Amino acid sequence: MSIERINLIGVPVDVCEPENLEAEILELLAKPGTKQIVFLSIWDLLKARRKNDFSECIKNADLILPISKSILKGARFLRKPVPVRYNPFNAVIQVLGILDSHYKSLYLLGSHKKTLMKTEKNVRDTFPGLRIVGRYVGYYPKQDEDDIVQAIFKSQPSLVLVSEGIKDKNCWAYKRRNRFSSSIFLYYKDCFGIFSERIQRIKEKTFDRGHEIFVEIAHNPFKLFLIFPYMRYKIILMWYKLFRK
Repeated sequence: MSIERINLIGVPVDVCEPENLEAEILELLAKPGTKQIVFLSIWDLLKARRKNDFSECIKNADLILPISKSILKGARFLRKPVPVRYNPFNAVIQVLGILDSHYKSLYLLGSHKKTLMKTEKNVRDTFPGLRIVGRYVGYYPKQDEDDIVQAIFKSQPSLVLVSEGIKDKNCWAYKRRNRFSSSIFLYYKDCFGIFSERIQRIKEKTFDRGHEIFVEIAHNPFKLFLIFPYMRYKIILMWYKLFRK
């Protein structure tokens, strides 16, 4: 078994070494039905503790990769196997590289037309073995959804890469899981913006230090208030440490 699933304060998190990612992706491709890879932040982890669609989406995801350093610290604090932290964009590149080397297919969903077109061009140039079998913009009117779902169902892409402009975000694929046949779905909000060079990537050193939150605060000062859910996370960890086996 290439991955191990742990339970962190009631939320599943996968321990997947980067060298095992290819085998895991190929295993998912071989499985029938809708599959999902989720990038899990500390805020997502706290949200997934509630009983809602997002919680069910996370529990049913096939691969849950942590992107926050706080998740690793929490696992270490509770003496659980410590997951590998993934940089979301680097992980997307790695997944596309795996699909490219095996001549698989891709569907692009999200963002505005100009960004989507530039993303498609850059993906084609970077991954020539990867077939792009369709694309559709985000922020679409509700009446277009059936056409999008049908297009994905008929083209049966290996991966549907979902970016900004999709209202349900990670839950989009989960809520419609019975309407697809065999695709993997992966949501990353900034993906197309970075591919199209509209959004600047967070520097590797900043991410490695776990300081990406300061970049987010610089763009949105209201994110300073995230200190309160973060403190709640610390309290929950202490409670699990003291009172839960």
